[in-house]
Amino acid sequence: MALTPGQVDIIRSTVPVLKEHGNDITKSFYETLLAEVPDLNNVFNQANQRNNHQAAALASALYAYASHIDDLGVLSPAVEKICQKHASLYIKPEQYDVVGTYLLRAMGDVLGSALTPEVRDAWGQAYWQLANIMIDREEQLLGDAGDWRDWRDFRIADKVQESEEITSFYLKPVDGKPLPPFLPGQYISVMTDVPKMHYMQSRQYSLSDTPDPSYYRVSIKKESGLDPHAPDAEAHPGWISNIMHSTKSVGDLIKLSHPAGEFFCDPQKDMDSQTPVVLISAGVGVTPMISILNTSIKKNHEQKISFIHGARTTKLQAFRRHVHEVVAQHPNVTASIFVKTPDARTDTEGVDYRFASRIQLDVLDRSKDLFLDDQKTKYFVCGPESFMADASKSLRAKGVDQERIKMEVFGTGPLLSD
Repeated sequence: MALTPGQVDIIRSTVPVLKEHGNDITKSFYETLLAEVPDLNNVFNQANQRNNHQAAALASALYAYASHIDDLGVLSPAVEKICQKHASLYIKPEQYDVVGTYLLRAMGDVLGSALTPEVRDAWGQAYWQLANIMIDREEQLLGDAGDWRDWRDFRIADKVQESEEITSFYLKPVDGKPLPPFLPGQYISVMTDVPKMHYMQSRQYSLSDTPDPSYYRVSIKKESGLDPHAPDAEAHPGWISNIMHSTKSVGDLIKLSHPAGEFFCDPQKDMDSQTPVVLISAGVGVTPMISILNTSIKKNHEQKISFIHGARTTKLQAFRRHVHEVVAQHPNVTASIFVKTPDARTDTEGVDYRFASRIQLDVLDRSKDLFLDDQKTKYFVCGPESFMADASKSLRAKGVDQERIKMEVFGTGPLLSD
């Protein structure tokens, strides 16, 4: 049932309230929900609960929803991102009932008498308007995954160190059934037990190789600085990455979800000799780019690809040798490697790196490196959020329209971005 014009006006009138009290509402929501429905602690990221990132992200989402209640098309990309993640976590329709109940309760607890029956009814209707859109989309995504509709056991078949921080995990299904293909750039969710937290936890990791029916590969950065005994350890974002690196061995079991994600390079539409591709990444953002690179060179040996990557040092640059070999073997592929701090004793300019700095698109050749003279060129960007914002801004300043720029945002990023 659609919102009435009067209810739309009511939702719009609550925008200032959400700006002032949104974070208090969402903090109250999560605290009460997870205390009274403890099973949901296995669903929600516990580190993001403890560092308040999840509450802040939900407050931002509520504010954006109310601000655009009469123009929901603006929110479509953000809603799709959320639906993809929900589908990968196997969120159930009945869980929307629980969330809606506790969200309205939190609004009442924080706003008191300001949450009049009319305002409550309007927000209840608004919640279900969005929830039904998401439930329908998530069911469609699960349908696309075929009979893979729940967590599936995988065995770690191999671990390969790609840099001082990043290790690749080759994962094979225990049931031995062929794996469905994925779109290069997409991710899977990895679930495992976190003894310190007493809950199962899941994290999303980009697939880092071309699709293969026998295995999936993810390449995970070990987040440094995690001391499990520190008082604030549970707020640290690196629990799963540290478990995967330090406690998981070849032969161990983990649970995986089917491939998901709205960030991808479509082999049917984006991988042909007429569509140049520029892959721009920093740090562990290289992982989906390797999947795109490997898939493209396997499918089409003529597609022009510019691989642009930044790392702090050459020892931290994952897939360094692989990229060098691809460039040497495929004349349609070029690489521009930026290293912030080269080692003068072991690194050679022009061999180990091209530029001794952070990534700066302005120093690259507009035609040879960025393919700016071709209006069909697609740009894929992945890395820290500030890096992606800068790269997108730089590309747009060079005349690239936003529709040709795709960016991968993990975690609790903002609902809307410039």
